[in-house]
Amino acid sequence: MRSRTVVGLAVLGLVVTAGLGGWMARGQIAQTMVEKLYVKAMARAPDDGLADGLHVGLCGAGGPLPDPKRTGPCTAVLAGKRLFVIDAGSGASRNLSLMNLPPARIEAVFLTHFHSDHIDGLGEMMLQRWAGSGSASPVPVHGPLGVEPVVGGFMSAYRMDQGYRTGHHGAAVVPPSGFGGQALTFTAAADQPDIVLIDEPDLKVTAIPVKHDPVSPAVGYAFTYKGRTVVISGDTALSPRVEAAAKGADLLVHEALAPNLVAAQQRAAKAAGRERLAKIFSDIPGYHASPEQVAGLAQRDKVGMLLFTHITPALPIGALEGPFLGDSRQIFPGRIKVGRDGDFVSLPAGSKEIVVSDRLKMFR
Repeated sequence: MRSRTVVGLAVLGLVVTAGLGGWMARGQIAQTMVEKLYVKAMARAPDDGLADGLHVGLCGAGGPLPDPKRTGPCTAVLAGKRLFVIDAGSGASRNLSLMNLPPARIEAVFLTHFHSDHIDGLGEMMLQRWAGSGSASPVPVHGPLGVEPVVGGFMSAYRMDQGYRTGHHGAAVVPPSGFGGQALTFTAAADQPDIVLIDEPDLKVTAIPVKHDPVSPAVGYAFTYKGRTVVISGDTALSPRVEAAAKGADLLVHEALAPNLVAAQQRAAKAAGRERLAKIFSDIPGYHASPEQVAGLAQRDKVGMLLFTHITPALPIGALEGPFLGDSRQIFPGRIKVGRDGDFVSLPAGSKEIVVSDRLKMFR
């Protein structure tokens, strides 16, 4: 009996010693593991593991109010191997990197309008694209009238940082000529036709004037790649122009505001004596679309899937998705998703397949 006790204590001692050794070495183990992860991550391309096709990711599914699951507005479109970004809200560049859609790979940025929450991450996005790519040319930034002073303003704000980066890393790594963005203005008006910005054999990009008064001009975008189409509404009230563009689309990415939840915010503001905030809450439903209105549009257009973005108000808990949607699922029986950062929808070329994944799952 005594010998067994001695052996048991010895084994226990070895286990404890090994455990303590592992605990003491945990930093080195973690460093070794993360170095392997660095190599793997840096070797990956955005389209690794994806079928050729049109892929759409939410690099920001929120609006101007803070939401733990949603940063400022940003939608990424991967057409084959080509990466485009629509809007650049705060946090967009970091989400793009975490989603393996690095800003260095951005071919062009498309802005829907110039509300602050849609552009406040543009300076960082242009800087990350420049420093990461080493491009000798600035990133093209397409937008309606007004895009030039917006791009120029961010470039002015980041001008000193440009000097720091080149001075530190050298012009061969960060060429001064590649800094910032090249503003490309187009004219968009309700009484004018849609504007074709890219028209190539496999890819077509179209700007669609929308109604977001008093914000004007404002647009949405349609991307068609090898027979698959996504329409991205931008901020808008229910729009006949979006409805016309989205007929038969594989995916409709549409903003949405839930009037019932915003009304609750308005009541709370009044109860707290915050009349200015109550007035803002009473104003905003007029230039946004409700989930049920968008569901009706999706049903009429027979879209393949409806993905809500620019979620207003914030939905900090999942149980609020039901009140947010209201009767949307009864109106549109097709696939509906209340978007959050990291959502990724793949539309493989040559099929009707729609594959939904989460590119931020590992960080949740």
